[in-house]
Amino acid sequence: MAPRVQLEKAAWRWVETVKPEDIKLEHIELAYRIRLPACKRGTCRRNCKGNPNCLVGIGEHAWLGEIDENAFHNIDDPNSERRDKNTFVGLTNLGATCYVNTFLQVWFHNLELRRSLYQCHNSICLDNYEPQSICEHLQYLFALLQNSNRKYIDPSGLVKALGLDTGQQQDAQEFSKLFLSLLEDTLSKQKNPSLQNVIQQQFCGQFSYVTMCNQCGRSSALPSRFYELELNIQGHKNITECVTEFLKEEKLEGDNRYFCECCQSKQNATRRIRLHSLPPTLNLQLMRFVFDRQTGHKKKLNTFISFPEQLDMGPFLEGKQGIYQKCVYELSAVLIHRGISAYSGHYIAHVKDARTGDWYKFNDEEIEKMEGKKLQLGIEEDIAETVKSQTRKPKCSKGYHCSRNAYMLVYKVQEEESLDPSRTNVEVPAFLQRLVDQDNHKFEEWCNEMADMRKQSVDKGKAKHEEVKELYELLPARDGEQYEFIPLDWLKKWLDDSTATKEIDCSLFLCSHGKLHPDKVGDSKRVSLQAAQLLYERYGGGPRLDASSLCRECVGQRCRVLRLKNQLNEDFKEVSNLVKRTLSGEGYWVGKASLRSWRQLALEQLEEDEHETKHSNGQTNGQGPHTNNIKEGTEEEMKTFNEDIVCSHGGLSILETERKLVSSDVWTKLREYFPKAPEFTENQEPCQQCLTLEQEEKDNEAVSKMMALDQKNQLLNLFHEKNRPTLTKWPQGTDVLYIVPLFFVDEWRKFIRRPTKSSPVSNVGNTLLLCPHGGFMFTYDSLINGDAQHVALLWPNEWDVISRLFIVDQPISLHCFRQTTPTGSTTQYTTQPDLCWECRESFLFQQQRDLREYTQATIYIRKVIEDKRMVKEAAPELNASSSEAEEDKDEHPKMDGEKDPDFSQIMHAFSVAPFDQNLSIDGKSLTDDLATLGSLGVIPESIICLKADEPIADYAAMDDVYQVRMPEEGFKGEHSTGLLQYL
Repeated sequence: MAPRVQLEKAAWRWVETVKPEDIKLEHIELAYRIRLPACKRGTCRRNCKGNPNCLVGIGEHAWLGEIDENAFHNIDDPNSERRDKNTFVGLTNLGATCYVNTFLQVWFHNLELRRSLYQCHNSICLDNYEPQSICEHLQYLFALLQNSNRKYIDPSGLVKALGLDTGQQQDAQEFSKLFLSLLEDTLSKQKNPSLQNVIQQQFCGQFSYVTMCNQCGRSSALPSRFYELELNIQGHKNITECVTEFLKEEKLEGDNRYFCECCQSKQNATRRIRLHSLPPTLNLQLMRFVFDRQTGHKKKLNTFISFPEQLDMGPFLEGKQGIYQKCVYELSAVLIHRGISAYSGHYIAHVKDARTGDWYKFNDEEIEKMEGKKLQLGIEEDIAETVKSQTRKPKCSKGYHCSRNAYMLVYKVQEEESLDPSRTNVEVPAFLQRLVDQDNHKFEEWCNEMADMRKQSVDKGKAKHEEVKELYELLPARDGEQYEFIPLDWLKKWLDDSTATKEIDCSLFLCSHGKLHPDKVGDSKRVSLQAAQLLYERYGGGPRLDASSLCRECVGQRCRVLRLKNQLNEDFKEVSNLVKRTLSGEGYWVGKASLRSWRQLALEQLEEDEHETKHSNGQTNGQGPHTNNIKEGTEEEMKTFNEDIVCSHGGLSILETERKLVSSDVWTKLREYFPKAPEFTENQEPCQQCLTLEQEEKDNEAVSKMMALDQKNQLLNLFHEKNRPTLTKWPQGTDVLYIVPLFFVDEWRKFIRRPTKSSPVSNVGNTLLLCPHGGFMFTYDSLINGDAQHVALLWPNEWDVISRLFIVDQPISLHCFRQTTPTGSTTQYTTQPDLCWECRESFLFQQQRDLREYTQATIYIRKVIEDKRMVKEAAPELNASSSEAEEDKDEHPKMDGEKDPDFSQIMHAFSVAPFDQNLSIDGKSLTDDLATLGSLGVIPESIICLKADEPIADYAAMDDVYQVRMPEEGFKGEHSTGLLQYL
């Protein structure tokens, strides 16, 4: 079938030879494309919108072929949510809680910890039970992980109880410490003595910090407990090297010397860690996330570390306890962080099943069993696409593994094999099992409900399938049979089972005459009367559009418009020639702008007429949707032909230069295109109201000119700003000067210069310079020092003229009193009215307050470097002093898009860590962390000098500083507190 545009043209080609009054039924049927041949299945790749008889490609293919029952529903098989036999249960990721899920799976597989938690006291009421404490939440969660029928469960109860933000990823290593500490505190309050020390018994070891004085040889030991060993991995290749560095001897010299109690003075000494005892579960934290001094943020170390499946800690133990203690450990869990950033990524846990020895990968909801009872890190190590410098994975010996993403290793002490099943079997207590059974019952009910919904959808789809097969065969309307039009969109939705079928709505297809609009034929389909009857009986709707709904009026109007569009160019040439001829006979007034753009207006009018019957929104006389697109140059926007000579009162415009007299032949031709245009004959009188207003305006302008000339002559020096008095040198021969607002003088000069364009000034407006009490707001000294920019000074004779010409609210004068004494002469100045000291002080106080309290002001930071030559070369905008910085600010204007860093960005702008920053202003150090900017004398446009300390290699200090939370915005005056703690 031909494209839609070609079908449109073919439907109206007959208008070239048929006038509107000669239209017959055959022409109407051509316009509505009744006789177009119907398309056959397989001939159209998609539906022909321009052909109302094409019923192919509207969605019928989904129903006429073989039917798949799964196509009738979008409900997944509920059994896909069911836990498979002999598998573990996963945990839902609540947004950014994968790090929590990994630790929960590791702790769940610690059988001793799980068994102890189950023994905790719990007062459970089965009716609507909700866990309250952390211990209760963990009990219930472990019971579900053990015996739930679900493939994965939701840990939101525990996460909420812990107060974790599910949308923000926390420090996983810090979370492990805090949670074990919280759990230890909870269990210590249990009445059962065997439960009070579970965490210590499972995870706690002992070491001591031993310091030996080099002078006297005395050693002191500080015992301590640990729940995990934090091992530095930078520069190391395997766990042995990491543990060795952890225990190595440290020299205390120089400023870091040790105060010896025996010597009673600071002495050089050595310090080391002695490992005394190890716990059954040994947690090794690999410090992958370290503080980067250059960026001020933590970064991840992607160093490969080798670790064994069996770890012998005997060589690292000291003392007699190491002889008797079991020191050989087996790897039981590896926690992985995938990603290159310390602030994002994904956490996965590899855990060994204590009962079977099989390894499993826990990835939130997904759980994968490893083959051959071996740990397989697999793609967790594949981050080559995100790491800039790829390092080759080292070869690992048998029994060893290498990882650059492992951040925690869990080892369990090796025990002799036992045939006692009670050691590996952990039974869920009855009170918890009842809760699990309740949840399993809810799950089974949900599965049954989903299965019923799937069955109902399938049954409904089969019924719809039979209906479509029956009706689709009846849809085509054969020649000579009765027919109706149905919206194409409705037919598509009827055939689309994913949407509910609504009633048939044809109201949007109606023209202004209540019949089918010709333009809507492409969006509807012509179907047989029998098919239409069945569809309306089943779905209802309307109005129904049959053969009687073909609109003769719309077709006739479209015919007239199309013929005029074809004729427009010829008529334009004819009108252009007729306008040039000498006028004879009766004439008509036409606007010159309308005459210049009448072809454009006519084209827009015809385009509007083509659509004026659509939804009864048609407008005439060129007031269509395209009228705003007239090009500039048509004397503003022309909306209606000849409107440019219609005045605001609806009469003929008095501006004769904007209209032209044309012949009746020209006007008759134009009226064909603009039948509702305003008509003015040659004898039409111009609007009398406009003539009266024009005369009044001329009279007012003459009065304004006379007034301006009179005022200018009387105040000539004030107008030209000549011979003006000044306060810095009081003029001789006068003891008084008068003050008026400068705003009054400026407005008065505007009126004098353009009296016909500006309004005359009537009031001096001295109240602008007075306080609410009527007192003057300025002193003589303040006027000299800058406040005079708001006022104008007048001579007494000028004041006499102004007081006669204008309304004066309150005269304001400045008086000079000279007095000669034996010791010399003095001069005093007073104002009338007197100065209001109360308001003056309030005004000054507000000025000072504005300098102290501000928001969104600019504060400059300049870095001080000892070698100023380096400053100018490296960063010319950074200088050591405030005066130099001000000059430099003028010499080096900022480029577009540049801006000074706010305080929260000092560290990033200058690469200076917070603890290395020394800040000062005007030589005064800024050291008070709790002070505000205003109280420190930092006002808008101030320059703060930044001097950086030499860096120190103290990684612990860097980590401590990093814990300080950075503000999200720059400082805002009094609203910003703790200056130094945020810098």
